[in-house]
Amino acid sequence: MEPKKILVAGGAGFIGSHLCDYLIGQGHGVVCIDNLSTGRKENIQHLLKHRNFKFIEMDVVHLHRPGVNFSKFWGGRVDEIYHLASPASPPQYQKNPIGTWQANTIGTVNLLELARRHRAKFLLASTSEVYGDPLVHPQTETYWGNVNPVGIRSCYDESKRAGETVCMDYHRTYGMIVKIVRIFNTYGPRMDKNDGRVVSNFITQALMKRPLTVYGRGKQTRSFQYIADLIIGLVKMMASSKSFIGPVNLGNPKEFTIKELALKVLELTGSKSKIVYKPLPPDDPQQRRPDIALAEKTLHWRPQVSLHTGLKRTIEYFKITLL
Repeated sequence: MEPKKILVAGGAGFIGSHLCDYLIGQGHGVVCIDNLSTGRKENIQHLLKHRNFKFIEMDVVHLHRPGVNFSKFWGGRVDEIYHLASPASPPQYQKNPIGTWQANTIGTVNLLELARRHRAKFLLASTSEVYGDPLVHPQTETYWGNVNPVGIRSCYDESKRAGETVCMDYHRTYGMIVKIVRIFNTYGPRMDKNDGRVVSNFITQALMKRPLTVYGRGKQTRSFQYIADLIIGLVKMMASSKSFIGPVNLGNPKEFTIKELALKVLELTGSKSKIVYKPLPPDDPQQRRPDIALAEKTLHWRPQVSLHTGLKRTIEYFKITLL
């Protein structure tokens, strides 16, 4: 397999850094761009001296500012672009809603323009949040969603939907090869302990001997996908036939209540922490589980890591970083 020249936008983030690891491991050249608003340089510290890896601290919203010349890293060539440059947890994207919206709209257009100039394949990391608080369960790619366009989560939900729209417009207008994946809840090492995701919240609280915060009665459901499974899905999608655009769901179809997750974390950590209940946040989805039949059929992909195994690995990471 000939090595490719690949741009990973948001490559210092939780998912992006694991993708960079995988691509470097396959012998490809990788340029990572990240404004480090939610990404962390320590996630890619081990790659900074690698001859096939380059890091640029910048915002995809300002991709075309004067003096930025990506071609010097590729000899005038880029083969693939992965767009993961966006905050992904509610506390992160609600902290800077306008910046979130810009990353998923203006940033997407900027990266699509770069891909068009280089005739590169383009993959958009969209989200299960495009389904909103779904009225269809499990969620298939043909479901159009139930999203509040003026709610506090809409800066993320609606801008991701807009990102999917502009990808399709570039495909139809310019014949570009685009790929759209809808990522469901993903967890694993390198999650930020302060990112507000439920898995990192529970593990941090359990290890620090604090009460585990459950919103509502904990009966709302989620599916939890381990990071290694997602990375394989992203790479398979990028390598799929140019006629397969998606969107395609990438997630684990096994469904758990939030309370079940809390009890599992307490079991695996051996923590004596109690569970406390607080009111549900606005627009919090009550059910979330992907139908992955399309990914199974077209990508020959299915998650392999169980919640038990994935949580054990993640807990070990947090033990090192927290304790």
